[in-house]
Amino acid sequence: MNIGDILVAKGLVTRDQVEAALEHQKEHGGRIGLSLIALGALTQEQLDSVINDAPGAPLTIEETGLDSLFLMNLMIKGMYRESIELPSRLAEQMKIPGVMINKLLQEAKDRKLVEALGAVGGSTGALAEMRHALTRAGHDWAVEASEKSQYFGPAPVTLEAFKDRIMRQRITNEVVSRDQLIEAFNGLVIPDRFLSRLGPAINSGNPILIYGPAGNGKTTVAEIVGKIFQDVVYVPYCVEIDGEILKVYDPTIHQTVEGTTGLPGESSVRRGPIDTRWVPCFRPMVITGGELAIESFDLKFNPIAKFYEAPLHIKALNGTFLIDDFGRQRAKPEDILNRWIVPMNSKVDYLTLHTGKTVQIPFDEMIIFSTNLHPNDLMDPAFQRRISYKLETVEPPEDLFRRVFADMAAKKGLHLTDEIYEQVTKVIRAHDAPLAYFQPKFIVEQVLATCKFEGMEPQFTPENVDDALSNLFVKTASKMFGVKR
Repeated sequence: MNIGDILVAKGLVTRDQVEAALEHQKEHGGRIGLSLIALGALTQEQLDSVINDAPGAPLTIEETGLDSLFLMNLMIKGMYRESIELPSRLAEQMKIPGVMINKLLQEAKDRKLVEALGAVGGSTGALAEMRHALTRAGHDWAVEASEKSQYFGPAPVTLEAFKDRIMRQRITNEVVSRDQLIEAFNGLVIPDRFLSRLGPAINSGNPILIYGPAGNGKTTVAEIVGKIFQDVVYVPYCVEIDGEILKVYDPTIHQTVEGTTGLPGESSVRRGPIDTRWVPCFRPMVITGGELAIESFDLKFNPIAKFYEAPLHIKALNGTFLIDDFGRQRAKPEDILNRWIVPMNSKVDYLTLHTGKTVQIPFDEMIIFSTNLHPNDLMDPAFQRRISYKLETVEPPEDLFRRVFADMAAKKGLHLTDEIYEQVTKVIRAHDAPLAYFQPKFIVEQVLATCKFEGMEPQFTPENVDDALSNLFVKTASKMFGVKR
């Protein structure tokens, strides 16, 4: 893991400063963190903070909190399922130090499960390494272990370590300032009053309900909120619970900080290596829509592979969980709210294994409900009280609507005249539709597509604007077919 990536991700240094520090390191030696300090790019306090945040690697099997037999079974499954022979390869796959792998191999040899085949390497300056293979008894052992669980990969962290890390990385640890909020919404027209109410909601870490007419930016606001945080959190590949494996890290959800600098660097952030069973990531954001079902909140047990996949809200821990179009899910709104009433109140959640065992997990994430339905149609007053912040996105006033329209058109090389603007607003009002922020973008994109097809320079014409409005509003049946009412 590269300390430069983490420092850049946290906004403490820039890529250029890391590159300069690497040159300084080549000339003077030492670690890159000290080079950054010597160049004045970083303070010792800032470096210490990053070091203290990172989970330190265990030096012994006991320090992992895992049973040595559990780890040995994991190792033997890797040797069997992936045909791995080298200790270094096992250490890389299991994300634990080589000294532990050697100890586990020795324990397996003592049990007559593994045998040494001979050394490889060493002829070109590389260190020689002993190859290992399963004995017949080891093969049978691996088959039996695979029948219990086919999981092989990074060694898990303990449930207690996972819970402790969630609490250390609480989303309320991070303060979002007004300046950060203004910068995040740069380029969007957002009323100052709305931002003034949104800021405290974000810093509270409590549930937020964003509601209002369709097309006024509710989803856009929620997505920006989810991306505004700058902290780095550590997500485990998986967690061990009573001998069972729960996979947590999901590359489709968790954005790692690895490669932030695009530069090489040292592999650890402290004199002792960090625990690579944890992945440094930006705070996660999970977005769900109509596909959300009540069973989505349960642990997913794979009956063939025989390990668990964490539900989406567990993958979103220390981050943001957005339920878009709330009220249009497969699950009823009251069922979702009933499922989350305890987590929202007590900040803990309860998950149940297929064995019936219940596991308590800290519930630290910002829940955002986004809907174009009125809150009274979704929940009773008791539930409304549990959602601390309720923000309404309203129809923009006409002067603001016109400014948004003109600015959006200008960015695409279009000039909004009075005649074209009046043509648009006349049709909108004729359909008894409110003004909405999405309408200018929709019309501009439609006009540009028409101009591209016709081979003409981007421009508004009464004809292409009329075509765009015809796609924006569907004509009533009576107007289409001449039906008299």
